[in-house]
Amino acid sequence: MRAQRQPVTGLNDFSALIAELKKGVPSHCVLSRHEEKKPFECDGLTLFKEMPAIVVLPENEEQIIHVLKTCKKHAVPVVPRGAGTGLSGGATPHSQGVLLGVSKLNKIRHIDPVAAIAVVEPGVRNLAISEAVAQYGLYYAPDPSSQIACSIGGNIAENAGGVHCLKYGLTVHNVMRVRMITIDGDIVELGSAAPDSPGLNLLSVFVGSEGMLGIVTEATVKLIPKPEAATVIMASFDSVKAAGDAVRDIIAAGIIPAGLEMMDQRATQMVEPFVKAGYDLDAQAILLCESDGAPQEVEDEIQRMTAVFEKAGAVRLQVSANEQERLLFWAGRKNAFPAAGRVSPDYYCMDGTIPRKQIANVLTQMADMERKYGLRCANVFHAGDGNLHPLILFDANDPDEVRRAEDFGAEILELCIKVGGTVTGEHGVGLEKINQMCSQFTRDELDAFMAIKCAFDPEELLNPTKQIPTLNRCAEYGKMHVHAGQIKFPELERF
Repeated sequence: MRAQRQPVTGLNDFSALIAELKKGVPSHCVLSRHEEKKPFECDGLTLFKEMPAIVVLPENEEQIIHVLKTCKKHAVPVVPRGAGTGLSGGATPHSQGVLLGVSKLNKIRHIDPVAAIAVVEPGVRNLAISEAVAQYGLYYAPDPSSQIACSIGGNIAENAGGVHCLKYGLTVHNVMRVRMITIDGDIVELGSAAPDSPGLNLLSVFVGSEGMLGIVTEATVKLIPKPEAATVIMASFDSVKAAGDAVRDIIAAGIIPAGLEMMDQRATQMVEPFVKAGYDLDAQAILLCESDGAPQEVEDEIQRMTAVFEKAGAVRLQVSANEQERLLFWAGRKNAFPAAGRVSPDYYCMDGTIPRKQIANVLTQMADMERKYGLRCANVFHAGDGNLHPLILFDANDPDEVRRAEDFGAEILELCIKVGGTVTGEHGVGLEKINQMCSQFTRDELDAFMAIKCAFDPEELLNPTKQIPTLNRCAEYGKMHVHAGQIKFPELERF
């Protein structure tokens, strides 16, 4: 991992900073001993690890304000952290900074079943919202695989999705209002509980900003009625290409499933012993396609889906017989990541998005990459919106395998860009994909991103070195020539 911007803290001894932090935060919430900080050295991307100088776990908004003002005063970087389930290194600490965790702000403050909204603190678990509002026949739609553990603050930072995001949208489509604290300690509210709000639409800028603009202290989320009925089809195919083409055909038929997921044979064989979901282990790939809504609507849509799959060459179709079996089908998909631990010491979960029509092409090229790098790769992903999640299996104890896994992942991301896609879908950029940002965006576009960052945080103290690459980093990556801090012929228009 190569650093880029390194804010100068001006501190060689953090004891004075710790003492000042403890003036506004309880002592037990300020962690400075090595063994206390060890659990916070990385997020879900364990390839990147860094020990923070200090970990602070505030218990309320006032304490967060104190931390930010204190860090601003001493020019100390601050890295926000939710539950630590992120997969792009967005919460990787800064060695000379404060890691600010919001896990103790975990209250659901208000539920309005008539307006179908909930007001929650950032440390509230994703699944806890649906559990709290189930009595009203409502639920919170975004459902990442880590929803049992991930928090709303982290979901907002990364714009998390889930298996049902095709029909119901990502976090940005389900958060109506955010209350956040700037690096100056100012309280800012973005969006509103109304369908629209005056002024610039900064809410959609903030969601997915990976903690680089401010710290969430409260969010108003949209709730939707639980469908009367839901049914899943498991469609088996004798080739990955046929399954990829079937995804294209479903959308082309005007059907928008509640969820449309693909798993290749390596993934199903990895997951089935772990979950016992009843997957077809002989198929080269399976699709899980869900319909939800009124019972008659679901019945009709299942018939239409069946016809499309049969025409696309499905060799086997299995429709969930009841709610228990439907949940079991999804349990297998959502437990693919932990199941990887049964077959490999480590895995590297990638995240890129491509046009749906390119799924078969990209998966075929990824199979060639497996042979090129000598590593196995299991594919489990949101096929309906083209969001890939290849699981590259490797051994972190072998430095050469680590290098090959990183190179494998980088080539997948470059391929996503080449076919007209993007380097991320829901995991964010963090540290993992910062080089590929040089490939996807022009320097002018990256400068525009940085201008937004600096409008909120001029000293670049909030989550520095993440998401937006410097000019020199892009030059190192070989995407542009830089001399004396400038691109060659800077007066010429860039295309």
